[in-house]
Amino acid sequence: MIRANDVIVFQGDSVTDAGRDYADALSLGGGYPALLAAELLASYPELGLTIHNRGVSGNRTRDLLARWDDDCISLGPSMVSILIGINNVWRRYDSGDPTAADVFRDEYRELLSRTRAVGAREIVMMEPFLLPVPDDRRGWREDLDPKITICRELATEFGARYVPLDGLFNAAATRVGAAYWAPDGVHPSVAGHGLIARAWLTATS
Repeated sequence: MIRANDVIVFQGDSVTDAGRDYADALSLGGGYPALLAAELLASYPELGLTIHNRGVSGNRTRDLLARWDDDCISLGPSMVSILIGINNVWRRYDSGDPTAADVFRDEYRELLSRTRAVGAREIVMMEPFLLPVPDDRRGWREDLDPKITICRELATEFGARYVPLDGLFNAAATRVGAAYWAPDGVHPSVAGHGLIARAWLTATS
């Protein structure tokens, strides 16, 4: 799966961003991209890997499209990992600015089409996830679940590697409670970022 001289780009919203320094092109933030970079660079020092984090807090699919050429294609990626969608849901509930399911599908498909068109060897799609903390998050499932279905369909269409994070997080929450993994139901704890990193490695091995 990982090959010599691979350029791996992590893309998404605040979950991927994880506090990275936008002024430092090499900054990986403090979340799962940094955990994965540490594991991959330590495991394969001879491969000359290059790893970028280009997550931007608050982004939706439309925002990724607007910056895709600059923040993804221009980096010459051989692998692109995408985690997007929860803000497409969230803006409906905090701002009255929903993203219709068909719009979400079209925007995400365009991202994937443009990525395949420039020859990226691997696309990793991670499904958006949500835990029921606080309790009002339960009502968000009405909007999120159809978008998760779309992600799964697009992964099949584009032959992407798929990481089923929503199921994994909700299964993990049966062990110790949802807040342990994501205190606000959306942003992972350190343990939550570890769960994402482990799932990514499993899906890409």
